[in-house]
Amino acid sequence: MATNTANPLGEEFAFDIGGPVAKYWVAMLRVIVGWWFLHAGVTKLIEDGLAYGYGPAYMRGMTGTALGPIPVWMGENLAWLIRPGVPLFETLIGLGIMFGVLTRLAAFGGAVFMTLFWVGNAGYGNGLVTGDFMGLLLFVTLAALAAGRYYGGDAVIEQTELVERHPKLKYILG
Repeated sequence: MATNTANPLGEEFAFDIGGPVAKYWVAMLRVIVGWWFLHAGVTKLIEDGLAYGYGPAYMRGMTGTALGPIPVWMGENLAWLIRPGVPLFETLIGLGIMFGVLTRLAAFGGAVFMTLFWVGNAGYGNGLVTGDFMGLLLFVTLAALAAGRYYGGDAVIEQTELVERHPKLKYILG
């Protein structure tokens, strides 16, 4: 009786992000996530302008969440920033992600928003993996894969003389 002693799990596994299918998928994912946030921000701008009152009220209602009194304090003392900030930043994050410009910076902003939504909503009746958590994972994925480099504006920006002189700018691009 012959036995195969090779370990199939011992071989290296790699996801070739340089392949055409992967590039199209990452670009499509970027555009869809960007549209999601752009739509959320623009809707708030159309309905309330830069006076989005639900943001501070939402934060004041987060008394029983894992963040404790921090969001309540923010809702009471930073309403002047939250009212215009939520619709404005959602719109800018959506535009940045959708067009692949300053993608990592925008994805970081989106991840911050989604973390606050995930903790703030605290509707964990079906477990910790909620829609807000999935949004957080999407933003982290876009940042990790440097999604703006695939058919996005960051690919063009990274070839400019400014970025060549200051290569650290690539940390917020991609």
